[in-house]
Amino acid sequence: MDVHHVTADAETFTCNAFLVLGEETTLVDAGAWDGVVDEIQLYTDEVDSVVLTHQHGDHVAQLEAVVDAFDPDVYAYDDHPTRTQEIRDGDTVSIGDDDFDVVYTPGHADDHVSFVSESSLFSGDVVVHDDGAFDYGSFGRTDMAGQSRERLIESIETLLERLPDGIEHMYAGHGGIFHGDVRDVVETALERASERQPKYPDE
Repeated sequence: MDVHHVTADAETFTCNAFLVLGEETTLVDAGAWDGVVDEIQLYTDEVDSVVLTHQHGDHVAQLEAVVDAFDPDVYAYDDHPTRTQEIRDGDTVSIGDDDFDVVYTPGHADDHVSFVSESSLFSGDVVVHDDGAFDYGSFGRTDMAGQSRERLIESIETLLERLPDGIEHMYAGHGGIFHGDVRDVVETALERASERQPKYPDE
């Protein structure tokens, strides 16, 4: 896949937003950086679709700006003024040149989904490689209202069940991009979450 991290240079708090070029040029999450449209335009003049892992502000603050600039289809689990396509667990979405299964993964957010192909995972905030709390296998925070560690653990277990053997690319909502044994990273995150290891000292 031809993937570009289009919020990598942001100086404000944002999620990782990934532009995937291909037959279905796709933006995975829009982020909160006001330079994201200009960054996308360095690579393409057309965005066919935006797929959302969830609708926390750091993932969608620039969604309307992206829609205004490119008029893409918007795929989301929950309703949003810009949504054109509802997605549910088990659906298939095209990202770039590949088909991805939609996996419902709540806990960090009630509307959270992840996207899984034969080779790649867009995990949003349910699992990340590194985020300042843990290296090599961290998980979304669950210490705020409406979040649930128990539900997050169930979601990571579900995600593991749906990961194909040999998956080797992981694009998470925060932290670094990972290439290698994605299943091992997710298993490590599950172990930490299940042991109730706090992400933050006050949790």
